[in-house]
Amino acid sequence: MDYSENRMVGDYRIIRSMYVGDKEIVFGEDMESPPGKRYSCSLCQQSGPFLVHQDLVASDDYLEIVKIFGERIVAQAEKTKEEVSVEPGAFNDLFTAADCTPISPMDDLVEKVIVIRADVLRREYQTATHQLKLCTGGFGAHPNNRGSAVFCKDLYSGKESRFERWDVLGIMPLEKLPDWAKEGLSNIQKETQKQKDRGAR
Repeated sequence: MDYSENRMVGDYRIIRSMYVGDKEIVFGEDMESPPGKRYSCSLCQQSGPFLVHQDLVASDDYLEIVKIFGERIVAQAEKTKEEVSVEPGAFNDLFTAADCTPISPMDDLVEKVIVIRADVLRREYQTATHQLKLCTGGFGAHPNNRGSAVFCKDLYSGKESRFERWDVLGIMPLEKLPDWAKEGLSNIQKETQKQKDRGAR
Protein backbone atom coordinates (compact mmCIF):
# COMPACT_ATOMS: atom_id res chain seq x y z
CA MET A 1 0.00 0.00 0.00
CA ASP A 2 1.25 3.50 -0.82
CA TYR A 3 0.57 6.30 1.62
CA SER A 4 -0.41 9.81 0.64
CA GLU A 5 -1.09 10.96 4.22
CA ASN A 6 1.74 11.68 6.64
CA ARG A 7 1.55 8.60 8.81
CA MET A 8 4.66 8.41 10.92
CA VAL A 9 6.82 5.94 12.83
CA GLY A 10 9.00 8.20 14.95
CA ASP A 11 10.73 10.44 12.40
CA TYR A 12 9.94 8.09 9.50
CA ARG A 13 7.07 8.76 7.11
CA ILE A 14 5.53 5.44 6.07
CA ILE A 15 5.71 5.01 2.30
CA ARG A 16 4.78 1.32 2.09
CA SER A 17 2.82 -0.94 4.41
CA MET A 18 1.17 -4.35 4.44
CA TYR A 19 -0.85 -6.17 7.08
CA VAL A 20 -0.26 -9.91 7.32
CA GLY A 21 -1.80 -11.77 10.26
CA ASP A 22 -1.33 -10.00 13.57
CA LYS A 23 1.36 -7.58 12.37
CA GLU A 24 1.79 -4.75 9.91
CA ILE A 25 5.09 -4.54 8.05
CA VAL A 26 5.99 -0.90 7.42
CA PHE A 27 8.58 0.78 5.18
CA GLY A 28 9.55 4.33 6.17
CA GLU A 29 11.66 7.19 4.89
CA ASP A 30 13.28 10.09 6.76
CA MET A 31 14.72 12.68 4.36
CA GLU A 32 16.50 14.48 7.24
CA SER A 33 17.96 11.43 8.95
CA PRO A 34 21.60 11.13 9.97
CA PRO A 35 23.83 9.11 7.61
CA GLY A 36 22.91 5.43 7.41
CA LYS A 37 19.29 5.81 8.46
CA ARG A 38 17.28 7.25 5.56
CA TYR A 39 15.06 4.15 5.09
CA SER A 40 13.59 1.85 7.70
CA CYS A 41 11.52 -1.31 8.08
CA SER A 42 9.69 -2.32 11.24
CA LEU A 43 6.91 -4.57 12.50
CA CYS A 44 3.84 -2.90 13.92
CA GLN A 45 1.35 -4.59 16.27
CA GLN A 46 -1.74 -3.38 18.13
CA SER A 47 -1.35 -3.37 21.90
CA GLY A 48 -4.59 -2.17 23.44
CA PRO A 49 -5.24 1.34 22.10
CA PHE A 50 -1.60 1.77 21.02
CA LEU A 51 0.47 0.74 18.01
CA VAL A 52 3.84 -0.71 19.01
CA HIS A 53 6.71 -0.82 16.50
CA GLN A 54 9.33 -3.54 16.88
CA ASP A 55 12.58 -4.65 15.25
CA LEU A 56 13.24 -1.44 13.34
CA VAL A 57 16.09 -1.73 10.84
CA ALA A 58 17.48 1.38 9.14
CA SER A 59 19.83 1.96 6.20
CA ASP A 60 20.64 4.39 3.39
CA ASP A 61 20.47 1.43 0.99
CA TYR A 62 16.94 1.51 -0.44
CA LEU A 63 17.17 -1.95 -1.98
CA GLU A 64 18.45 -3.47 1.25
CA ILE A 65 15.34 -2.22 3.07
CA VAL A 66 13.14 -3.37 0.16
CA LYS A 67 14.62 -6.85 0.59
CA ILE A 68 14.01 -6.83 4.37
CA PHE A 69 10.47 -5.55 3.79
CA GLY A 70 9.78 -8.45 1.41
CA GLU A 71 11.40 -11.05 3.65
CA ARG A 72 9.32 -9.93 6.61
CA ILE A 73 6.12 -10.14 4.57
CA VAL A 74 7.01 -13.72 3.56
CA ALA A 75 7.92 -14.71 7.12
CA GLN A 76 4.72 -13.25 8.53
CA ALA A 77 2.65 -14.93 5.80
CA GLU A 78 4.18 -18.33 6.59
CA LYS A 79 3.63 -17.85 10.34
CA THR A 80 0.00 -16.83 9.84
CA LYS A 81 -0.68 -19.66 7.38
CA GLU A 82 0.58 -22.18 9.93
CA GLU A 83 -1.54 -20.65 12.69
CA VAL A 84 -4.73 -20.56 10.64
CA SER A 85 -4.29 -24.03 9.14
CA VAL A 86 -4.73 -25.72 12.53
CA GLU A 87 -7.96 -23.90 13.36
CA PRO A 88 -11.02 -26.18 13.23
CA GLY A 89 -13.02 -23.60 11.29
CA ALA A 90 -10.26 -22.63 8.86
CA PHE A 91 -11.63 -24.59 5.95
CA ASN A 92 -15.29 -24.65 6.96
CA ASP A 93 -18.03 -22.70 5.25
CA LEU A 94 -18.37 -19.21 6.70
CA PHE A 95 -21.33 -18.40 8.92
CA THR A 96 -24.05 -16.48 7.08
CA ALA A 97 -27.22 -14.62 8.04
CA ALA A 98 -29.10 -17.92 7.74
CA ASP A 99 -27.09 -19.35 10.65
CA CYS A 100 -27.91 -16.65 13.18
CA THR A 101 -30.63 -14.35 14.47
CA PRO A 102 -30.52 -10.81 13.00
CA ILE A 103 -30.15 -8.00 15.52
CA SER A 104 -32.41 -4.98 15.90
CA PRO A 105 -31.69 -1.59 17.51
CA MET A 106 -33.45 -2.91 20.64
CA ASP A 107 -31.13 -5.89 21.16
CA ASP A 108 -28.58 -5.89 23.97
CA LEU A 109 -25.53 -7.85 22.81
CA VAL A 110 -23.67 -8.13 26.12
CA GLU A 111 -22.93 -11.74 27.05
CA LYS A 112 -24.34 -12.93 23.72
CA VAL A 113 -22.39 -14.94 21.15
CA ILE A 114 -22.26 -12.75 18.08
CA VAL A 115 -21.31 -13.48 14.49
CA ILE A 116 -19.03 -10.98 12.76
CA ARG A 117 -19.57 -10.39 9.04
CA ALA A 118 -16.81 -12.14 7.13
CA ASP A 119 -16.23 -9.21 4.78
CA VAL A 120 -15.03 -6.94 7.61
CA LEU A 121 -12.30 -9.42 8.57
CA ARG A 122 -8.94 -9.29 6.83
CA ARG A 123 -8.69 -11.94 4.11
CA GLU A 124 -6.39 -14.23 6.07
CA TYR A 125 -8.91 -14.27 8.91
CA GLN A 126 -12.05 -14.88 6.88
CA THR A 127 -12.73 -18.20 8.58
CA ALA A 128 -15.51 -19.46 10.82
CA THR A 129 -13.21 -19.44 13.86
CA HIS A 130 -12.76 -15.68 13.59
CA GLN A 131 -16.46 -14.90 13.21
CA LEU A 132 -17.74 -16.14 16.57
CA LYS A 133 -17.20 -13.79 19.52
CA LEU A 134 -18.58 -13.34 23.03
CA CYS A 135 -19.69 -9.73 23.37
CA THR A 136 -18.28 -8.23 26.59
CA GLY A 137 -19.43 -4.61 26.34
CA GLY A 138 -19.00 -1.30 24.56
CA PHE A 139 -21.46 1.49 23.85
CA GLY A 140 -22.54 -0.22 20.63
CA ALA A 141 -23.45 -3.38 22.52
CA HIS A 142 -26.38 -1.69 24.23
CA PRO A 143 -29.73 -0.87 22.61
CA ASN A 144 -30.41 2.60 21.19
CA ASN A 145 -27.01 3.95 22.18
CA ARG A 146 -25.18 6.70 20.34
CA GLY A 147 -21.89 4.79 20.45
CA SER A 148 -21.05 1.96 18.07
CA ALA A 149 -18.06 0.15 19.61
CA VAL A 150 -18.58 -3.52 20.44
CA PHE A 151 -15.91 -5.24 22.54
CA CYS A 152 -15.66 -9.00 22.45
CA LYS A 153 -13.55 -12.11 22.95
CA ASP A 154 -12.80 -14.63 20.24
CA LEU A 155 -14.33 -18.02 21.07
CA TYR A 156 -11.44 -19.88 19.47
CA SER A 157 -8.39 -17.96 20.70
CA GLY A 158 -9.81 -15.97 23.61
CA LYS A 159 -8.21 -12.80 22.23
CA GLU A 160 -9.92 -9.49 22.78
CA SER A 161 -11.06 -7.38 19.84
CA ARG A 162 -13.25 -4.44 18.91
CA PHE A 163 -15.80 -4.11 16.14
CA GLU A 164 -18.63 -1.74 15.30
CA ARG A 165 -22.28 -2.66 15.83
CA TRP A 166 -22.87 -2.68 12.07
CA ASP A 167 -20.14 -5.33 11.72
CA VAL A 168 -22.32 -7.80 13.63
CA LEU A 169 -24.20 -10.18 11.36
CA GLY A 170 -26.39 -11.54 14.15
CA ILE A 171 -26.62 -13.50 17.40
CA MET A 172 -25.72 -17.18 17.31
CA PRO A 173 -28.10 -19.45 19.25
CA LEU A 174 -26.11 -21.46 21.78
CA GLU A 175 -27.59 -24.74 20.56
CA LYS A 176 -26.13 -24.10 17.11
CA LEU A 177 -22.56 -23.56 18.32
CA PRO A 178 -19.99 -26.04 17.00
CA ASP A 179 -18.11 -28.04 19.64
CA TRP A 180 -14.95 -25.93 19.47
CA ALA A 181 -17.02 -22.78 20.07
CA LYS A 182 -18.86 -24.33 23.05
CA GLU A 183 -15.51 -25.22 24.58
CA GLY A 184 -14.16 -21.73 23.95
CA LEU A 185 -17.24 -20.10 25.46
CA SER A 186 -16.99 -22.30 28.54
CA ASN A 187 -13.30 -21.40 28.99
CA ILE A 188 -14.03 -17.68 28.74
CA GLN A 189 -16.91 -17.91 31.22
CA LYS A 190 -14.77 -19.87 33.70
CA GLU A 191 -11.95 -17.33 33.48
CA THR A 192 -14.41 -14.44 33.93
CA GLN A 193 -15.86 -16.10 37.03
CA LYS A 194 -12.37 -16.61 38.48
CA GLN A 195 -11.64 -12.91 38.02
CA LYS A 196 -14.91 -11.98 39.74
CA ASP A 197 -14.13 -14.34 42.63
CA ARG A 198 -10.64 -12.82 43.06
CA GLY A 199 -12.11 -9.31 42.99
CA ALA A 200 -14.65 -10.21 45.68
CA ARG A 201 -11.98 -11.25 48.17
